[in-house]
Amino acid sequence: MIKTITWKNNSVILIDQKVLPVTERYITCRSYQEIISAIKDLTVRGAPAIGVAAAMGAALGALRLPALPLEKFRRKFIAICDEIAKARPTARNLFWALERMKKRLDQTMHLGQRSLIKELVDEAKNIYTEDIETNRQMGKHGSKLLADSDNVLTHCNTGALATAGYGTALGVIRAAHEQGKKLHVYVDETRPVLQGARLTTWELKKEKIPATLITDSMAGFLMQQGKIDKVLVGADRIAANGDTANKIGTYSLAVLAAVHRIPFYVAAPVSTIDVSLKTGAAIPIEERKSEEVTCLRGVESAPKGIKVYNPAFDITPARYITAIITEKGIIIKPYCASIANLHKGKSVHEVISF
Repeated sequence: MIKTITWKNNSVILIDQKVLPVTERYITCRSYQEIISAIKDLTVRGAPAIGVAAAMGAALGALRLPALPLEKFRRKFIAICDEIAKARPTARNLFWALERMKKRLDQTMHLGQRSLIKELVDEAKNIYTEDIETNRQMGKHGSKLLADSDNVLTHCNTGALATAGYGTALGVIRAAHEQGKKLHVYVDETRPVLQGARLTTWELKKEKIPATLITDSMAGFLMQQGKIDKVLVGADRIAANGDTANKIGTYSLAVLAAVHRIPFYVAAPVSTIDVSLKTGAAIPIEERKSEEVTCLRGVESAPKGIKVYNPAFDITPARYITAIITEKGIIIKPYCASIANLHKGKSVHEVISF
């Protein structure tokens, strides 16, 4: 299994996703500031992986704090979490993981600083371990939606590289492949950073899953030709009504899929759902630096000084989403009711219908 992120000797080891697929390089982060930099510059990316990295970054921060009175330690640790939270604004998992770390802090304050730090490190490790199991469960549920010989279109990277391991949307494809289903994956290149071309194809080749790379602008034509049976994407944040933020270009695919009557599925852990936001209109959209658009792998591809708009994500309205695959089961319409039931702790059979 690809090791996207690892805790070792009180340090965090990350595969450097900026240089894939040409170079497989790992970097070691020994401070929470290095984790923040790794999140910002896309060394680590993908909502679940960002969440795990954030939790481990918070744990690194706790380890490096000097001996302090407990209340002062608490204030310092919360300040570290708040600083990490500013790394990227859209992915819900980043904030969810830090909320868990703060909760563990408050639950174990009575233990004293040394034991408290161990609890925080353990919680970060738990978030890592749980993410892998969550993805496997997601794959188990979602694979039921993929038929033998399906041609599946995917966007961005949603595999082991985007998580602690296994993957979300790509994890569903991986699970179906492991069951013996003969799938073919069409991979959008995913401009401007090419996560599909660089990362998804790299993972699929390692797994020996048949795949074809296409440019983002080719997807509609392939649908028109009848070459796409399902569209399967991940998510960075899902609102209470099912509206979904995902990599820029996802909305276009959803509209095209609706026109061509192709099922459009979103795969994401429950931790990606933000019930505090009623609709996708409230999801903050990160705008990234212009160089991602004007340069291609370090080579200038546009005139100097040209104005650039570079939102990293877009919002797909819930009406275009056929179903949302989670580790708890498959959420179906009406999403407002299904998501509310899920967060009330009701059994999966109350929010799923196969």
